[in-house]
Amino acid sequence: MRVLRTISFTYPGPRDLLLHCFIKRNRSAQTYCLYLSLTSALADDGKFLLAARKCRRATCTDYIISLHADDMSKASGTFIGKLRSNFLGTKFTIVDGQPPHAGAKISRSRSSRLVGLKQVSPRVPDGNYPVAHISYELNVLGSRGPRRMHCVMDAIPASAIEPGGVAPIQTEFSSSRIDFLPSMRFSWSKSNEPNHTDDQSSGSSSNQKDGLLVLRNKAPRWHEQLQCWCLNFHGRVTIASVKNFQLVASPENGPAGPEHEKIILQFGKVGKDIFTMDYRYPISAFQAFAICLSSFDTKIACE
Repeated sequence: MRVLRTISFTYPGPRDLLLHCFIKRNRSAQTYCLYLSLTSALADDGKFLLAARKCRRATCTDYIISLHADDMSKASGTFIGKLRSNFLGTKFTIVDGQPPHAGAKISRSRSSRLVGLKQVSPRVPDGNYPVAHISYELNVLGSRGPRRMHCVMDAIPASAIEPGGVAPIQTEFSSSRIDFLPSMRFSWSKSNEPNHTDDQSSGSSSNQKDGLLVLRNKAPRWHEQLQCWCLNFHGRVTIASVKNFQLVASPENGPAGPEHEKIILQFGKVGKDIFTMDYRYPISAFQAFAICLSSFDTKIACE
């Protein structure tokens, strides 16, 4: 149980509430740090969870996600994944360095094709496993409303949001990486405790026979007094920004049920370089952080 608690940032959040976190941006260094909120304040000292560094390339942008704010090299034992955008910054892929569930297929990059499947060094990441794809669409509201986005969670079945639904649990970590994992002690309800015998197998089979979970931005409502499109963040967001969003599950077929009304991830601005990030089951802190990082990119083609 001690090890499972330690690596809980890769586990789905609680079912019955939003876990409060915040992101601090360093513009000059192009870095972003994720913290777990320890108080009810919008941004306190917090507990450090993850860090990311933005790397611009000729045809894309990468966000390298690490367990250590001072060591964000892909060849380091602290590397856990990345977010990669297309040239326009409208489509993103979240890649995990470890398999998100049993039977996950690795996505071969150019570097992996050069070295084959042989691990060159124990500090080289184990692989590239796509866990989600994010798309931004043309925003007809422009700067007056939130961006239109949807996320296809490759590693989570749509049934995970239903009562009794299960999201795959990542349990295998290389021994070299365990040393860098932050110590996180959460108070989970019994419904959130992983079942060591069933979660891996049921998650894998569900991923094959069910559709994938799709998250979409919640539609804003027109505020007559403010004369703008608004979302209710219940005090967790204080500054209007096109980056702000709330994601809910998109129904596969038929009308939306009550489970499709629950906010799974919300992100919003509370300071010049401080943003709140609140998430719940079935996504993890790593997945939520990567989705929020996609919002920082400028998207001229969508606005």
